Amino acid sequence: MALTFAVRRREPVLVVPASPTPQETKRLSDIDSKESLRVLMPGVFVYRGDDDPVDVIGPALTEALVHYYPLAGRFREVEDGKLVVDCTGKDMLFAEADADVRLAELERRQPVVARG
Repeated sequence: MALTFAVRRREPVLVVPASPTPQETKRLSDIDSKESLRVLMPGVFVYRGDDDPVDVIGPALTEALVHYYPLAGRFREVEDGKLVVDCTGKDMLFAEADADVRLAELERRQPVVARG
């Protein structure tokens, strides 16, 4: 029997770099420009511990965006379908979610059905 649990997703917030970043355009490789590879890759990260992960990740992300500033940029298509990243230094989307399930339950059971 599949494990079913509810997920509560908070409103996404925009996270900005902690300090100014270079304003430039970075060309991506020919592989990155292949239309067949342009897919959304959602991710779920699970954290153990007593601290609220958002209180740790949020501030760390603003600092990391200073060094990994293309992540706060925007994809743009240029001539011949090539992709570039406009390093705008603006922001990136960050979404927090909670689930009413313990990690140990997820590790013991498969498949998993999340609703919410």
